[in-house]
Amino acid sequence: MQKRVTGPEIERLIQLLARVPGLGPRSARRAALHLIKKKDQLLGPLALAMSEANDKVRICSTCGNADTSDPCTICTDPTRDQSVIIVVEDVADLWALERAAAMNAAYHVLGGTLSPLDGVGPDDLAIAGLVNRVASGGVKEILIAVNATVEGQTTAHYITDQLAGFDLRITRLAHGV
Repeated sequence: MQKRVTGPEIERLIQLLARVPGLGPRSARRAALHLIKKKDQLLGPLALAMSEANDKVRICSTCGNADTSDPCTICTDPTRDQSVIIVVEDVADLWALERAAAMNAAYHVLGGTLSPLDGVGPDDLAIAGLVNRVASGGVKEILIAVNATVEGQTTAHYITDQLAGFDLRITRLAHGV
């Protein structure tokens, strides 16, 4: 039997940190200890920032981006080409494309990819929202930027089929070398 060496508050902090992707139990324990050692410089400001994020962050009803406003900053940017929509799997992909400053277009976050084996079907993703955006008019091109996995390819084909009746160009990001 393992003896507990910390109070329940610290154990809870470690358990919650261990849920963060990339942090296992040992890394979470090290991170918690570092936060506690730097309580005034890190733990307090981090707790405040997390509380503010919890209160203010919303998911954009138009594209699915995470922001403090709805519609998000990207959707309300008048300098963006709203006639081009880049379709991504999740918000992390959107943020990566924005950091790369590859295109000045609109986005649509699917929330994952189709995966029948995992029970993820079309109704579990934001595909209907994409079709509605296209149906409302003004969209000339859809750029599908999903991963080159079996699930990503399946999702791309499904989206292409759903948008087949519209007068627009559907393109994909290049894969391979």
